Amino acid sequence: MPNTPRLNDIIDQVTSYHPEADVDLIKKAYVYSAKVHAGQVRKTGEPYLIHPLAVAGILAELHLDEASVCTGLLHDTVEDTLATLAEIDDLFGGDIAHLVDGVTKLSQIQFQTSEEKLAENFRKMVVAMARDIRVLLVKLADRLHNMRTLGAMKPDKQERIARETMDIYAPLANRLGISWLKIELEDLSFRYLRPDEYRDLAEKLGKTKREREKFIDDVSDMITKALEKSGMTGFEVSGRPKHLWSAHKKMVTKKIPFEEIHDLIAFRVLVENVGQCYETLGHIHAIWRPIPGRFKDYIAMPKPNGYQSLHTTVIGPKAERIEIQIRTREMHEVAEQGIAAHWAYKEQGGSNGKHATLKGDGKQGFKWLRQLMDWQREVKDPTEFLDSVKFDLFADEVFVFTPNGDVLELPRGACPIDFAFAIHTDVGMTCSGAKVNGRMVPLRHVFQSGDTCEIITNKNQKPNKNWLDFVKTSRARTKIRAYIRGVERERSKQIGQQLVEKEFRRFGQSLQKYVKDNSIVQAFQDGKYKTLDEILIAVGYGKLGAQAVAERVLPEEVIKKPQQEPKRRSRLGQLIDRVARRSSSGVQIAGIEDMLVHFARCCAPVKGDPIVGFVTIGRGVTVHRHDCPKVLALDPERRIPVVWESGGTFTRPISIRVVTDDREGMLADLSSAFTRNGVSISEANCRAGNDGHAVNTFKCGIVDLDQLRKVVKTLEGVKGVHSVERARSA
Repeated sequence: MPNTPRLNDIIDQVTSYHPEADVDLIKKAYVYSAKVHAGQVRKTGEPYLIHPLAVAGILAELHLDEASVCTGLLHDTVEDTLATLAEIDDLFGGDIAHLVDGVTKLSQIQFQTSEEKLAENFRKMVVAMARDIRVLLVKLADRLHNMRTLGAMKPDKQERIARETMDIYAPLANRLGISWLKIELEDLSFRYLRPDEYRDLAEKLGKTKREREKFIDDVSDMITKALEKSGMTGFEVSGRPKHLWSAHKKMVTKKIPFEEIHDLIAFRVLVENVGQCYETLGHIHAIWRPIPGRFKDYIAMPKPNGYQSLHTTVIGPKAERIEIQIRTREMHEVAEQGIAAHWAYKEQGGSNGKHATLKGDGKQGFKWLRQLMDWQREVKDPTEFLDSVKFDLFADEVFVFTPNGDVLELPRGACPIDFAFAIHTDVGMTCSGAKVNGRMVPLRHVFQSGDTCEIITNKNQKPNKNWLDFVKTSRARTKIRAYIRGVERERSKQIGQQLVEKEFRRFGQSLQKYVKDNSIVQAFQDGKYKTLDEILIAVGYGKLGAQAVAERVLPEEVIKKPQQEPKRRSRLGQLIDRVARRSSSGVQIAGIEDMLVHFARCCAPVKGDPIVGFVTIGRGVTVHRHDCPKVLALDPERRIPVVWESGGTFTRPISIRVVTDDREGMLADLSSAFTRNGVSISEANCRAGNDGHAVNTFKCGIVDLDQLRKVVKTLEGVKGVHSVERARSA
């Protein structure tokens, strides 16, 4: 862990890239922070001031302006001391007060809460980021130092903080293009999420350190000699091992042991200009044979975060695969510092006459953030919003060309429907077929970078619910879901109208009469249904009874007349009436105890999972996990709050998928892991592949989420196990 910088170190760093910085303002912020944090200590036992100093030091490493560095020193003052925002504004100005306020609000976001709260808080974070990206940069620096000192926390808190860092903050650092920050956050998260695997991998890398260092020296020397022989000067060659999380992901993805990872070392060549990048590539390919399909030109087509470089993988000395990156020094600065590399400092009127702004290239990097802002305005359901951005914000990308030669960036795994919606909503809505590289392909075809796609449309074509199973982009998902919900709502409106008409006829009344004089809408003005359509849809969904509509709208003397047939309750009411026993499911439905409950097979919820119910007319309520993709495709109007009962033990069937070495005795070891945790296996499906690995799927009964976590952790500890995951049904 890096040493905590001193104030003078931070000031020296800031003035090295920003000579006109207001040094006195930084000193003033330090003195104020020391004063208000006096007497406070961290979990490590150190004075609390160590933390804001470290955060300010990280921001100086990122070459941020003095307002950001001051915010690093002050970021916890409003939340953790008696300091007020008004006092910060008075002492340090509106800009710093604005940043401190933004970071304070982000610090109050607790990602361990329910899925819906997490999603809504993520939406708030997006809005804060869009207002001032420096808020997020300060928060990332804060999170990095907290991760560096996470060892002082209790194990459960370590795991929670590491999980949200891996899921949210590391991907955001990647989107900002800050490579070193993303790598360190991932490795630190890996250390606490999978401590045994982390230690094992670190130990194996340590044992081969001397051998790898010699290999780096030999390969660097060969590249240097080849470039010198060509007459090239001003270049720089270096090599480094890939970080631990990257190596672990490769082992899991390719299902290979550590000994079979052949490209653990990445080499980098820095040159003077773009022309030398391609020239260097030619010289390297002249020394070693390139591996087909492993060349990527991010100079011609930069990544969304501004990253530019040439990547190639070759068969090097001793038949080892070598990954080589070639870029200019300016590209390298952007690759390491990301958005921070675009900061510029100008003289401008204001309290201190200095102002930090982003250069043009940096502003281009905010395209993804503008997209997020558009989505958060368009998608009202916070859970759906979070689900949408997981693919587009955090996924790798592929580049696909239109027939005219324009290029579109799509998430890896995208298909022609994603491409169609990226062109225009109308093209996506009427997409009936696609040609990729001149030949017809299925709509679920997965793109490769460099593909050219032509969309075939048909005005009679409409989005299909099955498209949701394979589209990747949030734009496509949002539009398809909206169309499907529109169809469902129209159908429910028709059903609701039929039910209300029938109820009115029982009293000898015409529905149309009360529609024309607006009596129905007026009768519901004090409730949540403000339009006739909303009332009819609610009846169609079973959330409002047709009888309740009649009783509220029709005159009292009409209601008291002898009825033609027995009164009928709403569909939801009928559903409750049909169940004459207390639910033994372990779930309470919106405060109702007697309710028919089914558990969704697609996501198999167990006690402890955040859950949501979905009203299915005639079948009661189906309970899904809150993050189940199928729930997000359903109309929110048909969702109903559900909670787990606090008492009782209920075993739920789930599937666990375990990828292992194909070795003798493995199945017995896995079975023992289940038995030690009191879990019975009802069914096992084991398939051995030709690559020396086996995929084992176990159906078993789980009591709650804690038991599931213990089983997963025990399975991960079995020798030869590569990955353990909770399987989803189709």
